[in-house]
Amino acid sequence: MKTSLALLLAAAAAAGIPMQAQAQQERVWRCGNEYTNNATLAQQRGCKIMEGGNVTVVQGSRPVAAAAAGSTSTVRAPAGSPRVESTDQRARDGEARTVLETELKKAEERQAQLLKDYNNGEPEKQGSEARNYQKYLDRVAEMKAEIARNESDIAGIRREIGRLPAAR
Repeated sequence: MKTSLALLLAAAAAAGIPMQAQAQQERVWRCGNEYTNNATLAQQRGCKIMEGGNVTVVQGSRPVAAAAAGSTSTVRAPAGSPRVESTDQRARDGEARTVLETELKKAEERQAQLLKDYNNGEPEKQGSEARNYQKYLDRVAEMKAEIARNESDIAGIRREIGRLPAAR
């Protein structure tokens, strides 16, 4: 038994496979959202050792100084993009509002029709549904899902209208 273990260790060393030293070098500690492999720093900060798996850290970009200083949340166009006059922008916003309000009106009319057809979960049976009750249940479930989708669409359109600047 001793000779087979010794041969295994000798073969691993000859093949260049670091055994125990690798485990010591790969210790990684987590300090909140930071990771370190410096044991003294980790002990000073009270970090926890990471068990199992590898850690890959991708360095993020640094925020712009104005954004880091907590400046206003004004969205700026990228450098080199054409400047739009305020009157043109107001016209575009007005056009967008008109389009969204038209879409909202259509969606609300569709919702009213869907609710009328749904008839509080008891729509009229069609053709073969009198003989095949499962077909009727499937159609009712599809109607209910369509009503929910349309409600979601209406809510989304209202959110978009709310994001537009106030009409003048």
